[in-house]
Amino acid sequence: YHLAAMSAVYIFSSLFAQTYFSSGTGGLRRFAFLWNASYAAMALVMLSNNVVLMWIGIEATTLITAFMIYTNRTAFALEAMWKYLIICSVGVAFAFIGTILFIAAGSGAQGGTSGMLFWTWLRENSTGFKPVLVKAAFIFLLIGYGTKAGIAPMHTWLPDAHSQAPAPVSALFSGFLLNAALYCILRFLPITEKALGGSGWASGILAGFGVFSVVLAAGFIVFQRDLKRMLAYSSIEHIGIMCVGFGLGGAGAFAALFHMAGHMLAKPLAFFSAGRIGQIYGTYDMDKITGTGKVTRIWSFGLFGSLLALSGVAPFAMFMSELGIVRKAVAAGRWALLILMLLGAVVAFIGIIKRCLSFVFEGPPHEAVPVRATLLEAVIVIVPLAVLLGLGLVMPEFLRGFIENAARITGGGLP
Repeated sequence: YHLAAMSAVYIFSSLFAQTYFSSGTGGLRRFAFLWNASYAAMALVMLSNNVVLMWIGIEATTLITAFMIYTNRTAFALEAMWKYLIICSVGVAFAFIGTILFIAAGSGAQGGTSGMLFWTWLRENSTGFKPVLVKAAFIFLLIGYGTKAGIAPMHTWLPDAHSQAPAPVSALFSGFLLNAALYCILRFLPITEKALGGSGWASGILAGFGVFSVVLAAGFIVFQRDLKRMLAYSSIEHIGIMCVGFGLGGAGAFAALFHMAGHMLAKPLAFFSAGRIGQIYGTYDMDKITGTGKVTRIWSFGLFGSLLALSGVAPFAMFMSELGIVRKAVAAGRWALLILMLLGAVVAFIGIIKRCLSFVFEGPPHEAVPVRATLLEAVIVIVPLAVLLGLGLVMPEFLRGFIENAARITGGGLP
């Protein structure tokens, strides 16, 4: 499921990168090598049954994507690159410690020790793990992989990296790099719960970090002036919403996976649109980006539509996924968690919609020159929005079954 969604983002992002770099940014050949290498590393993360090999894949993405942040070769980009490299490397080191502790926790379990590095072995034999080591391991894994996933308060690299990286790289980060790191946490979540007798300890911690991410991100969204930084904090918000869903389990895990699919469509489109509009206006200062519909109609439509989708407006798919998480929280009686998540989501909605209205309805700057979009650019905008609308109205049975199978792996049963 994760690999299929990631591949779709990869294809559209690759198409957009051609139009973006052909507009004068430069460095397409170097970018293409790093881009394909990062996809290969993330595919390794998704496909590996070996938890150490999965960790190596995550570490490889850190080293590869760091250079992509520095594509524009400015002082701010260099600072963002080093910040990303140092913080995420520390996080990945924590994840490695957590992996070793998990293996140590299973050293006395039945089933032999020959397969201890394999996720399937850990899942099958986790009932005999040492609880104290399992808890310590999960904390290290959550902090470590959570740093790469942009979960607050380990998110501090993310706004700078998004604001300084080219738009295709920002789309890569939010579209599937964050999700790849979250996927690593989800692989250990059911093993931890099984080892602890289904106490809900790990799920509760994940949901707590999730709601904290939503509330913190919402506060920053309202006061942002830089368009790409606002989108970066929006990514933190949505990763938090997913964590809440996965922490609730069952139907919440299903809704979180559906939300992940919607985010992987809407957020890259938002960064694509922001990148092209930033090139046209020569700035990402939202106070100076007005009247986009009269300057670049297709990218204005893309930005406006993607921001509506990210805000959870009906009938987009992300409205349905958030509604599913709300229903699960109500059914589970998690009222404090629900109220805090909804409070953060409403604040973020107000901040984003306020900016949407100024983008579209205020007059453009006098120096702005209208720009015609190509057919490829129109396809890049229209297809994701059409899919987001379609999935919000009707979910095909094959997709429902696909997500249900993935939800059974990442959590407990379904409703």
